[in-house]
Amino acid sequence: MSATAYWIIGFIVLFILGSIMGLRVSPREKALGEMRDRARKMGLHPRLMPAPAWIHHTAPSGREGGMVAFYSILLPEARLPLMQALVNGQKLQVKTGNTQFDGQSLDLKGIYALEMQANCAGLYWDEESDLHGEQLEKMKNTLMSFAQQA
Repeated sequence: MSATAYWIIGFIVLFILGSIMGLRVSPREKALGEMRDRARKMGLHPRLMPAPAWIHHTAPSGREGGMVAFYSILLPEARLPLMQALVNGQKLQVKTGNTQFDGQSLDLKGIYALEMQANCAGLYWDEESDLHGEQLEKMKNTLMSFAQQA
């Protein structure tokens, strides 16, 4: 075989190895997936969604908007009025709806906002602040508590 054939075989092998290595899941993505699975088993409904304008979320690129995690609970018998509150310094700042929650403390890290409506209560939050999901149970209990107070 000529030297050119070895070069071609070498490039093909490198291309295949590069493709295989590119398919590996990063440790961060794996941790997020495991945390979302644990949340589902607890009765939380995690999803990524476009950030609503009222929470003023800034994407990693620096522009406003982007995707944000929303973890919610469904309360089949509830009839909750619309309430949207930003979290500022771990205190709620009600933007829309019942002001009884204004100034109430929220002892969770990475939370951007709380929203309740109809039969759903949820939190917009930065999943990166708790990749191991240590506060998932506390999140669920907090959502249940707010829904019962509404």
